[in-house]
Amino acid sequence: MHFYELHEGDDELYSDVLLAREEEMPADDFFDLVQGVRRQVQGHHEEDTLIEAIAVELERNHAFVFISDERITAAVNVSVEEDDNFLIATDDEFSALGLSNADYRGAFADYVDEDGGSANG
Repeated sequence: MHFYELHEGDDELYSDVLLAREEEMPADDFFDLVQGVRRQVQGHHEEDTLIEAIAVELERNHAFVFISDERITAAVNVSVEEDDNFLIATDDEFSALGLSNADYRGAFADYVDEDGGSANG
């Protein structure tokens, strides 16, 4: 199994997705394929981000597996502190809390521009 990654954003805030493929693809060929798919889906995709749209297309037509959040079976929080090690809620637990139907994603961050001012004032 060979793994590939797509990044979207800048040095400070970005998203990424992982892909897997049985057969290895040279990095230059992967780049060229991604660029072609990007041109094809850019501006008219249903996914939340461009990289997710590319990943969906790579899975649909190019023998990749898009390792999306929906495919995660288990997640574990790991820490050097014993009490901070735990199994993160499963999909069933999130559903019971009514959280699985959220149709948005959010990330909160404090942004300070080059002059030291914040984006909010």
